[in-house]
Amino acid sequence: MNMITTSDGTEIFFKDWGPMDATPIVFHHGWPLSADDWDNQMLFFLGRGYRVIAHDRRGHGRSTQTDTGNDMDTYAADMIALAKALDLRGAIHVGHSTGGGEVAHYVARAEPGRVAKAVLVGAVPPLMLRTEANPGGLPIEAFDGYRAALAANRAQLYRDIPAGPFYGYNRDGAVPSQGVIDNWWRQGMMGGAKAHYDCIKAFSETDFTEDLRRIDVPVLVMHGTDDQVVPYADSAPLSVKLLRNGSLRSYEGLPHGMCTTHADIINADLLAFIAEPASATEALIVASPTLT
Repeated sequence: MNMITTSDGTEIFFKDWGPMDATPIVFHHGWPLSADDWDNQMLFFLGRGYRVIAHDRRGHGRSTQTDTGNDMDTYAADMIALAKALDLRGAIHVGHSTGGGEVAHYVARAEPGRVAKAVLVGAVPPLMLRTEANPGGLPIEAFDGYRAALAANRAQLYRDIPAGPFYGYNRDGAVPSQGVIDNWWRQGMMGGAKAHYDCIKAFSETDFTEDLRRIDVPVLVMHGTDDQVVPYADSAPLSVKLLRNGSLRSYEGLPHGMCTTHADIINADLLAFIAEPASATEALIVASPTLT
């Protein structure tokens, strides 16, 4: 397996497909999943000549089941190490949910020339937790509930999330895919319980405001308006206002897991953003039409 070893001895698993001299696209997965959550997108972009890379965050998937370092600072440091090991330059970083927070935290700290563009999909920035400065956030009790359920019966929690709010399968008229639900469960159960428990704090309590302000490359923010995991109103519109060079694409009625449920739509929009010249993305704010 492809692995790098970080300074604290953690082994980080990664996939690296395609021509080494092609434009690299790096995919960052959500909690509590793995690089496998991006298989559809990786195959799509591989078929269009890109170099595609995805790693298992520490404590997730095939990487070391760490009991320490499960925080955004360390996640970003791990990505810095991976980018250096693979000598990534001019890369596009795409992050979903917690992975979007990881992208923001990494891109704000990346060495000059490493990153060309970034994409935040259903991402946790600027801040998920309700605070005095962020009154639209979710209460701490919501995240305490995740922690309690994980500690009590992680296997059941990892059935309930994909069968319900993650993919919008709890909505009237939804047609759940058992394969998608099972694959979510499989990925979640590959990782470590302690790392997943700690990561809840990382994705819910990290304030990415200053990260977003520091990023100067073009950033596309993509978010479904029926996202039941990372509510739209307290995420995407606020993030794009903080970015120097951000654009917003909203997807009416789409769920948190829209990269899976509507991969054809998401992939086409990702390709359009990645392929267009960087200057064309500056300060563009757009909204998609209603999608059915």
